[in-house]
Amino acid sequence: MAKIALIGAHGKVGQLAIPELVDRGHEVSGVIRSEDQSESIEKLGATPLVLDVAGASFERMVEAFRGHDAVVWSAGAGGKGGAETTYAVDRDAAIRSMDAAKGAGVGRYVMVSFIGAVPNHGVPETDSFYPYTDAKVTADLHLRDSELDWTILGPGALTEDEATGQIAVYGEDSELPGNDEMGTSRGNVALTIAEALASPASIGQFIRYTDGGTPIGAALSH
Repeated sequence: MAKIALIGAHGKVGQLAIPELVDRGHEVSGVIRSEDQSESIEKLGATPLVLDVAGASFERMVEAFRGHDAVVWSAGAGGKGGAETTYAVDRDAAIRSMDAAKGAGVGRYVMVSFIGAVPNHGVPETDSFYPYTDAKVTADLHLRDSELDWTILGPGALTEDEATGQIAVYGEDSELPGNDEMGTSRGNVALTIAEALASPASIGQFIRYTDGGTPIGAALSH
């Protein structure tokens, strides 16, 4: 059993990941922005931890993460607030959480990123999607360079489909499928979070994936 700080616990993926992690015997601290989200987090089996990561200092994050075995980042600006907010959350707060995890003595860090988060992503600066892509790539690179035992999960376009427990994995230089085959259910993302935490083989890996035909445990084990 591990004690896990799940950032973005009130998000759609976070709310699916909590019961999965709890069912596997983990103790989950659900990191949320406001106190009024606490009840729903408690009902899912996690302990609410109120921490607005966008505004929390490095020191406050260290205090929050101390005593945990792993930090999972499943938060994001969600396109709200424009480029400034995107960079503040998806880049700056994410990087601060990584540094704070190390400062708190947490060894394991799992980042939920996206399938296109590679340095040669090809998104032009004039594209409205550029700030998100740039923020995620920058944060992911910081995590790769850290001393944490990291895993970066790169799901394709998120869907409301039911979890299948099966995915297709693509290498960092692999050609990705067309847009109509990029779907990744949020339920499968929740399962990959749990499986990544259980799989030492996923440490140091950027796993780009969509829904597919390989059981998640097997896909993450090599």
